[in-house]
Amino acid sequence: MRPLTQEETTAVFEKLAKYIGENVMQLVERPDETYVFRLHKDRVYYCSESLLKMAACVPRKELLSCGTCIGKFTKTHKFRITITALEYLARYAKYKVWVKQGGEQTFVYGNHIVKRHLARITENCPKNTGVVLLSQNDIPLGFGVTARSVAEMRSADPEAIIVFHQADVGEYLRSEGDIL
Repeated sequence: MRPLTQEETTAVFEKLAKYIGENVMQLVERPDETYVFRLHKDRVYYCSESLLKMAACVPRKELLSCGTCIGKFTKTHKFRITITALEYLARYAKYKVWVKQGGEQTFVYGNHIVKRHLARITENCPKNTGVVLLSQNDIPLGFGVTARSVAEMRSADPEAIIVFHQADVGEYLRSEGDIL
């Protein structure tokens, strides 16, 4: 595992900022312990320094992961957030969307959210911004990107797409081998 380069750090923080805004600094500057981002086999991991020291005892070829996988770099060197980062995205999200019970299943199967599945949304949510999708019981389901602003959503028809699907908890089952 190695520290991220300046370009990699910028790409990771820019992508995280789309979902959690200025709360990115709360990931790094935590009161309990120092946390860091590390790269291992094109995947970015978020872990404490104490865990990182323990992982240093494991040979690099045999190490599968260390901490929480936040995302991965594609072959074109673009950063993509994975579903394993949902815990931190949900905790620090700037904009949230609550989905009706009937829309939960369709979203978890990998479909976009339409207006009739929308229960609530954070006020003043702009177009093309990252949102975390939650059930009405505040259980994180995944994350996506808004297709319309809140003002446009009010006048949209019930079958209009409101949130584009990015990742959902169903990926733990659908792409089990690709997560690690």
